[in-house]
Amino acid sequence: MPFLIFISGMIIQRLLELVIARRNEKWMKEQGAREFGLKHYQFIVLMHSLFFGVLLFEKITFSRELSAFWPLLAVLFFCTQLIRIWAITSLGRYWNTKIIVLPNVEVVRRGPYRFIKHPNYLVVSIELLIVPLMFGAYITAGLFTILNILMLSIRIPAEEKALRELTEYESSLGSCNRFFPKLLNKYDN
Repeated sequence: MPFLIFISGMIIQRLLELVIARRNEKWMKEQGAREFGLKHYQFIVLMHSLFFGVLLFEKITFSRELSAFWPLLAVLFFCTQLIRIWAITSLGRYWNTKIIVLPNVEVVRRGPYRFIKHPNYLVVSIELLIVPLMFGAYITAGLFTILNILMLSIRIPAEEKALRELTEYESSLGSCNRFFPKLLNKYDN
C-alpha cells in the first residue's frame, strides 16, 4: 500500500508539472518563443511513462520488498523534490518540459542555476535511480538509469544549442562554469 501511495503521488506531481508546462508553453509562444527538440521529446515522454509501468511490474511480479535503506533513500528523494521546486520556481514562466526558448531574453542565473546548468535533469536522474532502489526494483533502476543517460546525451546538447542560438547563453553562465567547468561543458563546442 505505501508503494501505491508513493507512486500515485509521483504521478500526480508529474501531471501537475505538465499543466504548468502547458501554461508556460502557451505564454512563451505568445511572446514569440521557438520550440526545439521535437523529434526526441516523444521518446522522453515514453521513457518517463514506461518508468512507472516497469517499476510497478517489477515490484508486483517479483514481490520486491522495501529496501533496508529506505529512510535514507526517502530523505534523498525529499531533497531532490526541494531542488526540483527550486529549479521550477527559479525559471518561473520559462520552465518547461520541452525545449522552448524565447529569443534575446536574459538567461536565468538564480536559484540552483547559479551552481549547475541543468538542475532538473540532475533531479530526474537521481529519482530514476533512488525510487526503484527504495522499493527493491533493481532492474528498473539499472534500465532507466541507462535510458536516461542516453536521453540526456541527446537532450542536453539540443537544449544548449537552442539557448546558444537565441540567447547570450555562454556569456551568462558565470559561476556555473567555476563549479563544474569540464563535467557540464563536455557537450559545448
